[in-house]
Amino acid sequence: MKPRSRGLCVTTITGTAILALFASNANMAAAQKKPLKVFILAGQSNMEGHAKASTFDAMEWDPLTAPLLKEMRSPKAYDKVWISYLYGDGGGNPGGEKHGKLAVGYGAQNAPAKIGPEFTFGIAMQKLTNEPVLIIKTAWGGKSLNTDFRPPSAGPYEMNQFQLDRYAKQGKDVEKMKSERAAASGRFYRLMTDYVKKVLADIKRVYPNYDANQGYELAGFAWFQGWNDLVDGDAYPDHEKPGGFDSYSMLLSQFIRDVRKDLAAHTLPFVIGVMGVSGAQPTPNKMTYFREAMAAPAHLPEFKGNVVNVLTEKFWDPRLEELVTRSFKVDRKRDELEKDTSLTAELRAEAVERFRAEIFTPQEVKLLRGASNREYHYLGAAKILGPIGKALAEALVDLKKHRGAAGGVLPSINY
Repeated sequence: MKPRSRGLCVTTITGTAILALFASNANMAAAQKKPLKVFILAGQSNMEGHAKASTFDAMEWDPLTAPLLKEMRSPKAYDKVWISYLYGDGGGNPGGEKHGKLAVGYGAQNAPAKIGPEFTFGIAMQKLTNEPVLIIKTAWGGKSLNTDFRPPSAGPYEMNQFQLDRYAKQGKDVEKMKSERAAASGRFYRLMTDYVKKVLADIKRVYPNYDANQGYELAGFAWFQGWNDLVDGDAYPDHEKPGGFDSYSMLLSQFIRDVRKDLAAHTLPFVIGVMGVSGAQPTPNKMTYFREAMAAPAHLPEFKGNVVNVLTEKFWDPRLEELVTRSFKVDRKRDELEKDTSLTAELRAEAVERFRAEIFTPQEVKLLRGASNREYHYLGAAKILGPIGKALAEALVDLKKHRGAAGGVLPSINY
């Protein structure tokens, strides 16, 4: 009887193992059939991204960003992420297309090895979803919402009275300017939506592992723009007053509605990367008024639970900003010495280095390597743009979780 008992035991274990194997295979098959997660990233130069790879090291010196850098340096952290990028030529015009596995180099294309928010967005999204991801990115430098990304429902741009009076006094051809502005209205909105449709119509072209039976899900849209509207005093003549950017809020609300309509994704989760250049502001000013306008759509009742803000000012680095500002003194010193024809090039270079040593400590010179561009480009710093990309991804995932848990209702959250 004992051998028979042992035989039954073996049979039972084997049967259990087989059932477990079938269950495991079924689970794997189910996972493989999940729709491909597709995320759209759009905006102007800061969505392009001007953080050079040479600024990565500075993240290691900051305990707040060192853990993220570790992920950025591990290809496994983003080996399930692919990207298709419609980029600008560096002069604000359409440049070309680039696609493949996510990597360093999908930032602004005017120089090699740059990143924008897409890099850490992809890393965070892979970590949070543990699923294959496709990013569709469209970004061009120097583009406004009031004209270039103007949504179709807003109609062509119409000059306000302030502009009409000012340009007439300057003797400009106002009618010609009105015609040109109207013609330019929405051009980059159309380029953006047309490109997204093109990619979605043939995903396998940019993502070779795509299975049409698996399908795809438009899982989120990240908007990171604003500088050209912030500095356009003609389009926003009351920009120095509270409410001076109210028309931006209206346009952004229309933009969200139109994107959802044009892409047939009526509940597409939307995250707004609210302008954070210069960090926290001690007193109300043009920047704070613009930020309020940019964040306002997320608080509208119709967008509750499907639109959320990320306050990118939280990731600003005041110390790095001060170092960059101080470095301008070195630039001015170099310019002054260039005018001194009595000095050889070698002597001028030595004088510049002596001056640099006078105003920077060796540690500050090291920290300054964390920046590679101007303030309006978030200092071209990976330690600023990296956390922003991560926050945009986290906000979209949290948005979806809240919607599922609360029946589609999400409190107004500012990340």
